[in-house]
Amino acid sequence: MPVEIKMEGQVAVVTLNEGENRLNLDFLQKFIDALDHVEKQTDANVLVVRGAHEKIFSNGIDLEWLMPIMQKNDAATAKKFIETMMALFRKITLYPMITIAAITGHAFAGGAIMCCYFDFRFMRSDRGFMCFPEVDLGIPFLPGMMTAMGKAIPRYKLDEMVLTGKRLTAQECEDHHIITKACHIDQLMDEVLNFAKLQNKRRAIVAAIKEELNKDIIHAIDHDDPPIIESGRFYV
Repeated sequence: MPVEIKMEGQVAVVTLNEGENRLNLDFLQKFIDALDHVEKQTDANVLVVRGAHEKIFSNGIDLEWLMPIMQKNDAATAKKFIETMMALFRKITLYPMITIAAITGHAFAGGAIMCCYFDFRFMRSDRGFMCFPEVDLGIPFLPGMMTAMGKAIPRYKLDEMVLTGKRLTAQECEDHHIITKACHIDQLMDEVLNFAKLQNKRRAIVAAIKEELNKDIIHAIDHDDPPIIESGRFYV
């Protein structure tokens, strides 16, 4: 299954199991459906999201899928993709339980951006980078992304990452307080679950706190103008 759900007591572990977990319409909708299932049909109070790929957590936007759509000037599908992606990010931001990204490999571009919407991040230390290569790909950051990235990453490091495309190791991410902890892959899920099981908070209070805590992110998502997509390019 592309997205699998397993309960560990009050912790819902969602596994992204679609290869490199590239973001396209089908994958995004399945991810949203899984989050809806956890929220509405389980008694979980903590959400953990991990990747199943041996090297990659998420390689970001599925450009092999998106570029032909843009080149055909299929604005409706491109617009729906962006709206669905931002709907996923919005859902993670306001999810009524503590959210933890277990970054099981490389997190590039949109995959790294997605991690920033989670409340906490753990990352494997033996393999994998966090990287925003948009500056080299010629793709601008979409509405609400930079605000979320600024929540997760100190400004001095964010400037370096988005302007140079520099890759950070898990240890560098921990050193700069981007993640909670860097762990060898053999210990990653144990560390994540040990942390997660201590966060058994009431959904209603978590939701109320996050609504206030993340109101700048939600405002940016809801009010920024979307990019213009034409002739196979993004424009803002």
